[in-house]
Amino acid sequence: MSIFRPSQGPGRLPVVKAHRMLQEATAVLPALRETEEWRAGHISGGQHLPLSGLTAGAKVSSAYAGSRLLLVCRSGQRSQHAAHLPGQRGMDAVEVTDGLKAWVRQGLPVQDTVGAAGTVT
Repeated sequence: MSIFRPSQGPGRLPVVKAHRMLQEATAVLPALRETEEWRAGHISGGQHLPLSGLTAGAKVSSAYAGSRLLLVCRSGQRSQHAAHLPGQRGMDAVEVTDGLKAWVRQGLPVQDTVGAAGTVT
């Protein structure tokens, strides 16, 4: 039996809705990208929470308690596979469909670790 949930169904948001939720401060954004990817480009205000650490049992920041988590990665595959992990810890998490690639296609900004325009690698 797979530990991953199916790719269809509840728990998915398009990037436009995710962007709106972040602007309205109705959700928080743990980014699942690995360190080098994170350094190259991420969504402003996102917190670095690599999927490798999350699957290894890394603690999720208490700052996320009571908030809806918008999980994002480059293409949506890691966030799709990770969406169940915070739920197992009693947290409300959804994946951002198609990830940062879709974010950039919508003209939404990404930044690098010094705040300059980032890239999605």
